[in-house]
Amino acid sequence: MNNPLKYHFITGLPRSGSTLLSAILLQNPKFYAGMSSPVGTLVHNMLEQVGAGSEFGPVISKDKRRRLVKGIFDSYYSDQENKEVIFDTSRTWSANMPLIADIFPQSKVIACVRNVAWIMDSIERLYASNPFEITKLFNNGVERNTVYSRIEALAMPNRLVGYSWSALREAYYGKHANSLLIVDYEFLARAPEKVIPLIYDFVEEPYFEHDFSNVNYDAPDFDQALGLHGMHKVRREVNLSSRATILPPDLFEQYGKLSFWNNQSSSRANVITVKSRDQ
Repeated sequence: MNNPLKYHFITGLPRSGSTLLSAILLQNPKFYAGMSSPVGTLVHNMLEQVGAGSEFGPVISKDKRRRLVKGIFDSYYSDQENKEVIFDTSRTWSANMPLIADIFPQSKVIACVRNVAWIMDSIERLYASNPFEITKLFNNGVERNTVYSRIEALAMPNRLVGYSWSALREAYYGKHANSLLIVDYEFLARAPEKVIPLIYDFVEEPYFEHDFSNVNYDAPDFDQALGLHGMHKVRREVNLSSRATILPPDLFEQYGKLSFWNNQSSSRANVITVKSRDQ
């Protein structure tokens, strides 16, 4: 079997285009990309079993742990032997930039972002469209009670939006920020013909002519298990739909102030936004 030549990573904020980006990249026959994979969780759980404080920690060296981590990637993607580049998607990669730099020093990390107020709006809209489901995004009825309790729960440091935002902020200002590319969802959806070539340049791959009017991706079984239908469905044609928010004005204003990637003065990360391209 021929192992994939390269690994790259897709991470960032939820409802910010990571599934859309994967669906576009998947059109390239040399690439494999998909929705969130379990690889990051598998790596984390394995390291917990062999790290400090575990039964086996004292007898498993750093080099052996490194081989075990690499082995998880090789085993999980062993059925993609006809591909050359693997894009693994997980929000955990933002918080694991040093591990990526050690295991795959040539790899790049692409982080999809979006105004956090619109992320909350998107999740709330999905919640409202599934009134007969008890989604697993919330732990109990207290969290589900109102839009205010739901948004507050999502923003907690260990929950869907709060964790991914904190992890990405760590990566953005961290030691390995130069291997990070921030991609704004609105720019990707509005002008994929401009954004995708820049991503190819970043990962140093020859450009492939994509069909942005024929992009398709759906994971109904995964979304059904989550209790939030449509979470990973991508429309066929890439475009940006305008709409009014369904959030109360105070919530929209509160979460609309969290786009730290718009301030690029203290980070070595690469950023693709409408603002960065206009400068």
